[in-house]
Amino acid sequence: MVSYMFIDESGDLGSKSKYLILSALVVKSPDKLDRIIKNMRRNKFKKQLKNANEIKANSSSPELVKHMLSKLNGVDDAQAFFVNLNKEKCYSSFLKGNKHKMYNFAAGKLATNINLDEGKVIVRIDKSKGKQVLRDDFNHYFEERLMENSSLETVEIHHSNSHSWGGLQFADVLAWSAFQKIERCNGEYIDVLKIGSEAYEVWS
Repeated sequence: MVSYMFIDESGDLGSKSKYLILSALVVKSPDKLDRIIKNMRRNKFKKQLKNANEIKANSSSPELVKHMLSKLNGVDDAQAFFVNLNKEKCYSSFLKGNKHKMYNFAAGKLATNINLDEGKVIVRIDKSKGKQVLRDDFNHYFEERLMENSSLETVEIHHSNSHSWGGLQFADVLAWSAFQKIERCNGEYIDVLKIGSEAYEVWS
């Protein structure tokens, strides 16, 4: 059995936001996500998405974001996981001095709390780490953390362009919606989500 996981983030590791939110969307049938976006482009949101290569929540209308979340509720095997990193609670000079390590640390916290059945998981993360050595470092750390509480046989990790994968666009919407609630106390988006979901803090 194969599961598919899509990961994206909202916020930053600099000084522009208090929080960094990572989201992971796990599904059995990623084609369902692609079909939702294809229908959006052909019908209700045809005009809005005419010149957009991909859907990004921060440049989309509230109606579109809520529509995607409500459609995700209809994907019966979908699960969402979130991790909330409060940068003000980081007292590690090692993590503070290396944004890549801090990101990996948060992603590892996310992975540790995801329990998957036996089989294979294909992980796709939005392609943001430019150097191969940074991608390899993330892959190794994330796979180790994911295997801690899961009985997986195989973990396959890809750093992919989000415009090519509907699942990554949904992960972007999830992370952005959670960020609105945590950073800006605005739950109108994430509260639309009704699928099984779990949220964790890196430092509680």
